[in-house]
Amino acid sequence: MMARRHAPPLYEHITQGVRIRVRPKFMHDESEPSRGRFMWSYTVDVENESDQAWTIVRRHWQIVDAQGRMQAVDGEGVIGQTPTLQPGERFSYTSGAPLAAPSGMMSGTYDLQDESGFEIVATIPVFSLDSPYDTSLPS
Repeated sequence: MMARRHAPPLYEHITQGVRIRVRPKFMHDESEPSRGRFMWSYTVDVENESDQAWTIVRRHWQIVDAQGRMQAVDGEGVIGQTPTLQPGERFSYTSGAPLAAPSGMMSGTYDLQDESGFEIVATIPVFSLDSPYDTSLPS
């Protein structure tokens, strides 16, 4: 009998009709716990449920590991793109985050701009980065 794999947890937040879902996943093959390198991938879905088009113009991430070390990541767009989502459209991408500790948290925001130049700040939900190497987590 094969062991059942659990689906990674899903985190979600809606800001003014823009739904952001994040699904993190620990990357066993790319991690080296003996060297203090723990790697996660995370898939982000941005879905425009509003009645106007939005362009992702900037991203802001905060990554905190279990030892309290913080990294900030700011930049234009996402994965080298500034996608525009028309009403009803969705944009998905996968990226990665390395940590020097076996667990941590990520959160952030996207600056979204409509066709007139008006901007809103959409919340990326806080999500946990938990690995099987974190001995402080319940098993």
